[in-house]
Amino acid sequence: MNIPIVSLSDAGKSYNDLDVLKSVTMQLNQGEVMGLFGHNGAGKTTIMKLILGVISPSRGKVEVMGMAPDSKEAWHSRSKVGYLPENVSFYEQLTGLEVLSYFTKLKGFTNKKAKKQAIDLLEQVGITHAMKRQVKTYSKGMRQRLGLAQAFIGEPKLLLLDEPTVGLDPIATRDFYKTVDQLKSNGSSVILCSHVLPGVEQHIDRAMILSTGQLLAMGTLAELRQQAALPVAIKPSGLNGSVANDNKLNRFLTANCPDTLMVPEQEKLTVLSQLLNHEGLADLHVESANLEQVYQHFLSLTENSLQEPLLQVKGATS
Repeated sequence: MNIPIVSLSDAGKSYNDLDVLKSVTMQLNQGEVMGLFGHNGAGKTTIMKLILGVISPSRGKVEVMGMAPDSKEAWHSRSKVGYLPENVSFYEQLTGLEVLSYFTKLKGFTNKKAKKQAIDLLEQVGITHAMKRQVKTYSKGMRQRLGLAQAFIGEPKLLLLDEPTVGLDPIATRDFYKTVDQLKSNGSSVILCSHVLPGVEQHIDRAMILSTGQLLAMGTLAELRQQAALPVAIKPSGLNGSVANDNKLNRFLTANCPDTLMVPEQEKLTVLSQLLNHEGLADLHVESANLEQVYQHFLSLTENSLQEPLLQVKGATS
């Protein structure tokens, strides 16, 4: 039986009377990429700190590679963990090569191997041209690349990335996701936090959506679409308005999208078959709900539930 790389069982964290994380249960398997999504203050960074062993859970249990990450026994497994915080910070007076060589030594590399690993990683993230410059001369994007290089040291078994593409240009972002895909194919597990949902969607296996410290939903994108019951958008072309006269199809038209049918997932094939019977059909564009739409759906459920008591109070006092 394979032991999960990360396991949270009813894990929660409180500071005095404030619950910042409320009984979250999740597992991360080997070679899996988990997207962790939520607004600022949703509990994403708290989960990462629990996994790193920087803080301990107030209740429940956290295990990383089979042991509690905040225990003395977990020290030897920390070299197998890579972490990129949301705001990277390095010694300003050191060069990029000196910074990375220092971190590779902390991960257990000897002096000679540490320098070679550092140079290889700097090349991988595209800043070898600046490796002998002091970090204080680096732009925000270059510092982010240096942070990524630090997180990738030793091809970690577990990689925690908090807003990793902040400050990166499109080419650097593309190269970053290539590296994540490569690490995954080599068996590494990744937890990735990002507010840039369109860029993340095709690189994750599952998603966790958090709000105000509680888990709203978790699963593959297909599973989350099913839970949310979001419609499929089908846009035909070449029919010249004949869909509006088709009683089997016109009920799926909306005022906001008069040329697009918004169809429940379970009726998609029936609608496509009906459209194919129409003469003049030139093309079809079918688009399921994307990650951003799924995220907004689950977040809106929470916002509505928070507003309901307020509406009741207002009604009682009117």
